[in-house]
Amino acid sequence: MAQIDELRARAGGVCELCGDGGDLAPVEVPPSEEAALLCPVCRGEAEAPAGHWRCLEGAMWSAVPAVQVLVHRHLSALDEPWAREALEGMVLEPATLAWAESGRPLAGIEHRDANGALLAQGDTVVLVKDLPVKGAGFTAKRGTAVRGISLVADNAGQIEGRVEGQRIVILTEFVKKK
Repeated sequence: MAQIDELRARAGGVCELCGDGGDLAPVEVPPSEEAALLCPVCRGEAEAPAGHWRCLEGAMWSAVPAVQVLVHRHLSALDEPWAREALEGMVLEPATLAWAESGRPLAGIEHRDANGALLAQGDTVVLVKDLPVKGAGFTAKRGTAVRGISLVADNAGQIEGRVEGQRIVILTEFVKKK
């Protein structure tokens, strides 16, 4: 993932989707390790005010592939006529489009942790039990933090994350949101 200073310089110190300048944090855009600098609303940590997502109509013209992917994924999840129109107007390189579609969650699928908390792309979770990792020859220990998770698009019971340098699939029933 890019360093926070590099992201701030690239983004001009504002959220790369909406332009807000408060409480910015990098968010990995799976399945790559590229990141974008986002505010709490765009990270999904705060309630979006009415009309907030109209900012995507401007952000879709970003030259940064990670931002283009996030815009594409957000527009795909919105059930609004303007969002469908904007999505149809997006021009992406074939590799960027494939990246955007590889991590896009399907509408109506919610990923929830062991306590029922809603999980979002890029969240940090903690393992609640020791998990043997098949094929990797190690056990992921209880209490291990998994940062920058990705949601498995077609299965609400699975997420992906990096543990001990390995990208693994983890059942949501064995994690809690941090």
